[in-house]
Amino acid sequence: MSAQPRSLVLVGAGKMGSALLSGWLAMGVEGASMTALEPAPSPATSALCHGSGIRLASAAESGLPAPEALVIALKPQAFGSAAADFAFLAGPHTLVLSIMAGKTLADLRRALPGASAYVRAMPNTPAAIGRGVSGLVAAPGASPEQLALADALLCAVGGVEWLADESLMDAVTALSGSGPAYVFYLAECMAQAGEAAGLPCEIAQRLARSTVEGASALMASEPDVSPADLRAAVTSPGGTTQAALDVLRQADGLASLIGRAVEAAKRRAGELSG
Repeated sequence: MSAQPRSLVLVGAGKMGSALLSGWLAMGVEGASMTALEPAPSPATSALCHGSGIRLASAAESGLPAPEALVIALKPQAFGSAAADFAFLAGPHTLVLSIMAGKTLADLRRALPGASAYVRAMPNTPAAIGRGVSGLVAAPGASPEQLALADALLCAVGGVEWLADESLMDAVTALSGSGPAYVFYLAECMAQAGEAAGLPCEIAQRLARSTVEGASALMASEPDVSPADLRAAVTSPGGTTQAALDVLRQADGLASLIGRAVEAAKRRAGELSG
């Protein structure tokens, strides 16, 4: 087994599944080596598959051989009823890689007992543009080659962070999995504040969006500089930014709110995983 699978089946080609397909094609995986199982593909997904040679099917067919990698990108609530239909694809040399929120390694092993290795991952939505980040954890027994394969498949859509303990996956879900929504909400709140300060709605929205985009790009361009140092670099003592930060850094300010938000998301992730 290599860092590029000789055969791969993706179960569920929705937005995240399609983003993975695009990333795998970009990393050099041959379209003809991949099969996507999706009963209701979007026009964009259909075009991607047909244009690249990826086999697109509505369901698993009995003649389909067990692949090196079986990637599960279903909605978590659909997994229980659907797993029996493709369990035969989890063969003795198959790596099962799941990106389903809340489904544990034990869930995967129970539903797909024939596989040789199991890895659970939590990517986030910027994977759609190759800028995602994923937390991964493996069940005992995966070979170094299988771990390298899982790493490569997620690196195709962004960064990866391996976890030593599956119990940390709920925290990954709460921080980076849900995190893009926090940033979008920040931009939303900034636009509303700008409008309240007197700006026309359309201008406030453009300024807020461009500010978040630009700040994110700047942070990405300085990977060795901490966010705290970037913040300090644009904060003049006694200036306007300092006045705003004095409010945000109050005891009940942004750090407290983000902490409570992440804790709530972590708690909910634990509830969903049973």
